[in-house]
Amino acid sequence: MDLDWSALWLSLKVAGWATAINLVLGVAFGALLARRRFPGRELLDTVFTLPLVLPPTVLGYYLLVLVGRNGPLGAWLQDSFGINLVFTWQAAVIAAAVASFPLVFKPARAAFEGVDRQLEQAARTLGVSEVALFFRVSLPLAWRGILAGLLLAFARAMGEFGATIMVAGSIPGQTQTLSIAIYEAVQAGNDGRANLLVLVSSLVCIAVLLLAARLAGRSGGSRHDVA
Repeated sequence: MDLDWSALWLSLKVAGWATAINLVLGVAFGALLARRRFPGRELLDTVFTLPLVLPPTVLGYYLLVLVGRNGPLGAWLQDSFGINLVFTWQAAVIAAAVASFPLVFKPARAAFEGVDRQLEQAARTLGVSEVALFFRVSLPLAWRGILAGLLLAFARAMGEFGATIMVAGSIPGQTQTLSIAIYEAVQAGNDGRANLLVLVSSLVCIAVLLLAARLAGRSGGSRHDVA
């Protein structure tokens, strides 16, 4: 049976963009909550963790209310720039990014909290600026935990279904990701296509997990050699 590679390519593109977004936002907010004390800090942590426990359809509904034509963000984009996000691959990216965000944010916060403060203080006494301190000391020391979160977030974004189908729909070649294509194949009774798509999806996720284990092993080996 021929495989329509568009669903796989779209899933990889969506997961890649979602992971890139979470690399920036997850690391930034993880560092912020790890190093700063302010009112509402733990409430913010709870809000950022919600996508991990909310049903995907509930998450999709919230996104639809936000970015739909009548939503605050959606209406502003439509009126100001003529942009309609709903039923586009960009909407799938937003859904995947939101759903997988906690998998980057939580490990990033834990990783930054685990960085030795004495090393940072030593860098400050040498006149290193806060920005340079972050990129030259804190981030390299926390990178291993962040990388593990990024790989898990990529795998989660690859398999996102509920929120994606609500805000992006299922348009073949445009918004139909691999998980949605599997659902459509099962609904149509096309077991052969469903089995093939499931196999491809499983192989991609296995490859991501193996890569995560390999990179974690290298990081551990490098640290041991330095010690």
